Amino acid sequence: MNLIYARKAKATDIDDIVEIINQAKQFLKASGSSQWQGDYPAGADLEQDINSGVGLVLVVDGKVAGYAAVIEGIEDTYLKIDGAWSDDKHTYATIHRLAISDRYRGMHLMDNFISNIITLELSRNVYNFRVDTSKNNKIVQHIFEKHNFIKRGIIYVTEDPIDNSRLAYELNL
Repeated sequence: MNLIYARKAKATDIDDIVEIINQAKQFLKASGSSQWQGDYPAGADLEQDINSGVGLVLVVDGKVAGYAAVIEGIEDTYLKIDGAWSDDKHTYATIHRLAISDRYRGMHLMDNFISNIITLELSRNVYNFRVDTSKNNKIVQHIFEKHNFIKRGIIYVTEDPIDNSRLAYELNL
């Protein structure tokens, strides 16, 4: 590996992104998580991310290795939390649909990706970040905590009929 960076996702990336999301769905299923085991996120969700300019890809030596949607502003799902956010006054970016390709799993590239996402958002004067994940997704919980995200409570999603609760994390810089 030589060159690693994040950039806006393009329409020509969609096949790689869909493959990465499908691999992540299989990984979550194998770990016993109900997260992403339905239609969400679907190709239409990913295309909407790209068309809205919120999709980001992690590129490793010219290949799409990861995907995330980074959305600034109020996230409706986060309006109700069993717990409390630390900062409800300032703009925040929500990181959704965060995944790395199986080809790059175990190479700690999620660290690079999260660092790139934070840097890009800081350049836009966004200093607060929110994320959520399934209680069964211990790997992502570890990654968030390693990057100083603090668990703030539980939020509820609509796309998971088995377990709609998600651990909610926040990072304030």
